Amino acid sequence: MRLFVTGGAGFIGSNYVRWVLAHTDDDVVVYDALTYAGNRDNLRDLEDDPRMAFIQGDVCDRDGVAEAMAGCDAVVHFAAESHVDRSIVGPDAFVRTNCDGTNVVCDTARLLEMGMVVQVSTDEVYGSIDEGSFAETNRLEPRSPYSASKAGADLIALAYRETFGLPVAVTRSSNNFGPYQHPEKLIPLFTTNLLDGLTVPLYGDGLNVRDWCHVDDNCAAIDLVLRQGQHGEIYNVAGGNELTNRELTRRLLALCGRDESFIHYVDDRLGHDRRYSVDAAKISKLGWSPSRDLEEALAVTVDWYRENRWWWEPLKKAAT
Repeated sequence: MRLFVTGGAGFIGSNYVRWVLAHTDDDVVVYDALTYAGNRDNLRDLEDDPRMAFIQGDVCDRDGVAEAMAGCDAVVHFAAESHVDRSIVGPDAFVRTNCDGTNVVCDTARLLEMGMVVQVSTDEVYGSIDEGSFAETNRLEPRSPYSASKAGADLIALAYRETFGLPVAVTRSSNNFGPYQHPEKLIPLFTTNLLDGLTVPLYGDGLNVRDWCHVDDNCAAIDLVLRQGQHGEIYNVAGGNELTNRELTRRLLALCGRDESFIHYVDDRLGHDRRYSVDAAKISKLGWSPSRDLEEALAVTVDWYRENRWWWEPLKKAAT
């Protein structure tokens, strides 16, 4: 099978490409605009693999998408603007890429008669929940331009299934972490700051709760949905590792050899959801479960950033 992977030079996308090349015989066409979050260095170790081809392009460019997708058998759609803080400052780019781009990808996949389209989404589309966990059938209540644009993208993809019969499935994962994650995100930001002896900015009281899933586990879930998921269905993906941001910060402090004096509490951000939690029972029935222990995975992740300054130092310098 030949896979068309949008956003394949981003964090989760590049890890998925690496996962596919390691676990299957499939070929991969990576299609990425290489904005600040898309980075060819994310794929540096794969550049000589004859099963991977890279094409630079924008998912909103119909002609470019059509030309690149031709000859592929299925689509895994990662391409998205994905940082909540950035969406608050500049929401237009999020609506354009996440909604318009998803429409172009789905419409092109329809015309080219793709065998499957997996829309890769987020648990943030459900909004905050005080107790329990969201099921796939729960109402969507996004509370930031980012999560609203992802909810819109999910609905666009699912509408193509209902209107045109396009074979579509949606995955909604909890917070991912692992190698090649842009250092604007919590775990790589805090880790790289601590490695450099800098403080870490913790929002509000630090008691917001997130569930953490190692990116390899999410990639395995996405690939399972690609191959065995039912058309028109949504699959939640959860790591089963709910922590307050304060507790997560303490674990990173310990792994980096720092103490709590390195925590700098800052004003909470706008629309900061208190708790995310999704029920992954549906995908577990397909045979998926998270394989990475949180303590081990966090330690390995911190070690990766410790050993790969060549990758993240230029990104942090570019952001200053």
